[in-house]
Amino acid sequence: MWLGSTPFVPYTEIGVHPQKGYGRPGWLRLEQYGAGMITGWGQHHYDSAAWGMNTELTGPISIQATAEFPRSGLWNVHGDFMAKAEYANGITVYTSGGFPNGIRYEGTEGWIWVSRGDYQASASDPVSRQQSAKALDASDPKILTSVIGDNEIKLQVSKEHHLNWLQSILGQAKPLSPVEIGHRACSICLITHIAMKVERKLYWDPATERFKNDAEANQLLSRSQRKPYGTNYVKA
Repeated sequence: MWLGSTPFVPYTEIGVHPQKGYGRPGWLRLEQYGAGMITGWGQHHYDSAAWGMNTELTGPISIQATAEFPRSGLWNVHGDFMAKAEYANGITVYTSGGFPNGIRYEGTEGWIWVSRGDYQASASDPVSRQQSAKALDASDPKILTSVIGDNEIKLQVSKEHHLNWLQSILGQAKPLSPVEIGHRACSICLITHIAMKVERKLYWDPATERFKNDAEANQLLSRSQRKPYGTNYVKA
């Protein structure tokens, strides 16, 4: 039951539990359960990046990536990586595990750096609090103190995510990240992982959510499911 729809394998301690603490479970490094840090952390940053690009309900039109993979041992997901995603609006997004933990938006008047500051969800965050203490930065400090005008874009503000979640369930508010936006944030992570494995530029159709003229890459979008688990066997 713990394996769910994934292939049956014998229990291996290192494949389930970390050797020290519980910050990085072994299953995070096994592709049948996850895809490494690109899915473990990628959706948090891609979600925010899409917010700034106004691409929350779509995806890139191309993706290419390179990554190091283990050559031996149990674990089989990526290590160091670099990825490039191009969008129909002309914006290009670069992602790497070697970059600082956050997002840098580059525009015509400079850049803005956004991160979570010294907040950590768990002890397993990619960097320590000391290394990510600054939540906001900019090429010109005046950008950070500028006032957003009435005719400019104003994003929804949430002072408490859990409260927004509960209010949304009760019909009292709209969720900051509806299911479609969450899906898009996750899908960019998964197609980036595919690009890491095939090691060539892939052309993505965000409307059909398929790769263009690439049967090999499209085969990697899904996998067989072990009965009786998996979405293929959910009774209506």
